[in-house]
Amino acid sequence: MTQPPSLNSPRQSNAISLDRVSRHYAMGETSIRAVDDVSLTVPSGEFLALLGSSGSGKSTLLNLMAGLDRPTFGSIVSGGRNLAELSSLELARYRRNTVGMVFQSFNLLPRMTLEENVELPLRLAEVERGERAARVREALEHVRLAKRTGHRPSELSGGEQQRTAIARALVNRPKILFADEPTGNLDSATGEAILTLLREIQTSMGMTIVMVTHERHLAERFADRLATMGDGRLLSTSTTVARASAQATAEITSHIKTGAGQ
Repeated sequence: MTQPPSLNSPRQSNAISLDRVSRHYAMGETSIRAVDDVSLTVPSGEFLALLGSSGSGKSTLLNLMAGLDRPTFGSIVSGGRNLAELSSLELARYRRNTVGMVFQSFNLLPRMTLEENVELPLRLAEVERGERAARVREALEHVRLAKRTGHRPSELSGGEQQRTAIARALVNRPKILFADEPTGNLDSATGEAILTLLREIQTSMGMTIVMVTHERHLAERFADRLATMGDGRLLSTSTTVARASAQATAEITSHIKTGAGQ
């Protein structure tokens, strides 16, 4: 299994970098600091979990990184471009071509089949009809639903619906996958299966994943790094046991290969 790049590698590029980002909302004469002076870098290939209590700013921060909202202050750089300076059309292209989104609610269209739901982003992006079928099949194979293409959402379990939503997010082959409470509507066993799938996607595809969750114990098992929010501010970041274990395994494998080559 391919290991994600080391966070300490000097050659590691960044998927997204935030520099002193704030998002303030006016409520009458009061200013709500939903995100307040946050600086954070997400290396390419990392699985980052954003943690915090309700109202901590974690979902607002994710929406800013995904181009769904604009910062009041600060810069958000992805692919060499500052999202804060992009036009509405350029932001729409960023969301279409660079990112995939998964939400707590599956947001599947009930009258469409699984295949049609996954294909929808390709139709909106005006991808050639001849290419769409292969892209849909590829996305469904990643989530192991290739045999359920003709089913409608009501015929799928909650876990299968979320896997369909993940396939839809992957179909445009994004560089960054954003997930906002992807296990929030699922039981614990199914939620764990979804996070296992996200981890597989990260390692097999080299995908950068940023996930909002309140389930710290699962984030520590599946993510590479935790970023904890509170009152709109970034309180701390820490490497997880999962990441440390992956790095240790990579180092052992490297030593074995080096020894075998001598």
